[in-house]
Amino acid sequence: MRVDKYLWCVRYYKTRSMVTEACKKNHITVNGQVAKPSKEVFPMDKITFRKDQITYIITVLDIPSNRVGPKLVDVYRKDETPEEAFAHFEMMKLSKEHYRKHGEGRPTKKDRRDLDGIYFEEEL
Repeated sequence: MRVDKYLWCVRYYKTRSMVTEACKKNHITVNGQVAKPSKEVFPMDKITFRKDQITYIITVLDIPSNRVGPKLVDVYRKDETPEEAFAHFEMMKLSKEHYRKHGEGRPTKKDRRDLDGIYFEEEL
């Protein structure tokens, strides 16, 4: 099965065109090699892709015949994404909400500078 169809079938992306766009941006790798949308995947292949600032690592267990329901997704893949990735994403989301409440409009130039200062200090 093609990698774009597989990621769509196991519900990581809403449409196949979104997967194709991610492949064109080199966000998807299969067994450590950058994948085109037409790359074939087989059971026991490792797929790594970046979505919503989280790097997902999944192992293909089986190939579905078509798009599966959310309850059946675990039959076709094994998620090996580290928990730290999700925790980091939650912390970023909370820090953005703490600084700027929902519905306050676009940040001003001063707000933007302050935000950049916060994020650059965390990386050091």
